[in-house]
Amino acid sequence: MRVALLGPVAWRTPPYHYGPWEQVTGLLAEGLITRGVDVTLFATLDSITSADLDGVCPRGYADDPSMDGRVWEAMHVSHAMARSSQFDLVHSHLDWLPLAFAEHCRAPLLTTVHGFSGAGILPAYTRARSSYVSISDADRAAGLDYVATVYHGVDLTGLPFTPDAGPGLVAFGRIHPDKGIHTAIEIARLAGRPLTICGIVQDERYFAEQVAPHIDGDQVTFLGAVPPRRRAEILGASAALLHPIAFDEPFGLSVVESMVCGTPVVAFARGSMPEVVDEGVTGFVVHTVEQAVDAVTRVSGLDRAGCRARARQRFGADRMVTDYLAVYDDLTHRPHL
Repeated sequence: MRVALLGPVAWRTPPYHYGPWEQVTGLLAEGLITRGVDVTLFATLDSITSADLDGVCPRGYADDPSMDGRVWEAMHVSHAMARSSQFDLVHSHLDWLPLAFAEHCRAPLLTTVHGFSGAGILPAYTRARSSYVSISDADRAAGLDYVATVYHGVDLTGLPFTPDAGPGLVAFGRIHPDKGIHTAIEIARLAGRPLTICGIVQDERYFAEQVAPHIDGDQVTFLGAVPPRRRAEILGASAALLHPIAFDEPFGLSVVESMVCGTPVVAFARGSMPEVVDEGVTGFVVHTVEQAVDAVTRVSGLDRAGCRARARQRFGADRMVTDYLAVYDDLTHRPHL
């Protein structure tokens, strides 16, 4: 089977720090290759992969202010579609833009929907000739041809188990109101625990007004974006990951990474969280700050080894590859007009 993985180009694949879509696409490429699939990864030209690498973007446009992301993404998609007849399947991880080129795709097109940025992009999905995979049952839009839900997988080898955690809490994610970092600060304060915050600053005003004033290097520490190895160390050393999101999150990679390290999660019941978190095993799903504070006092009663075992079973990259191969097999045996 010859598969084209059409990856995003905001960052390198795999990313240096932030870049969840790039991270998943890169892991999928590596896993497919180990299963004997002929993979071409369309990504930035500085990407690191065992697949055949192709593309037009020299580097991620989010790392280079001189690059206009709209222009480079359009050229990237056009380049991949021009080669589409050479593949048995084109699997896109690049949001809505490839759907505008769907009529030019000469192979079955599969789109993993990593999330909808707003209702305004839905016409691109409803009008395109593509099949869709959701990354959680919660993140589905009416009227789309979903062939499966495939939860993201993570690299288990890069997330070692930490059996004994310290008292501190951690919040991982974009510094943006959606991620509820200010709420995590409040939960940690009420629980009497130190908090470490990691992530790229996506909303400078929000950071300046609601996060930065609390950073003292003692009770609240901000580390910014951290590389994968350091990420695992911080997650594993924490008593719990706080995830008090203020939006319906499609999946939540940091949640899964934390659980694989053995660190349970305290998450607000929005979006995919009730699907991803196994109540009383890998964490707790709550609705209020008060419930979150109570959950923090209860995480010490959870079995960290059991947390890791459940997360490994549900969210290993190998399972993700198996699920996608089943989807590929189905789509490539359908008539393609």
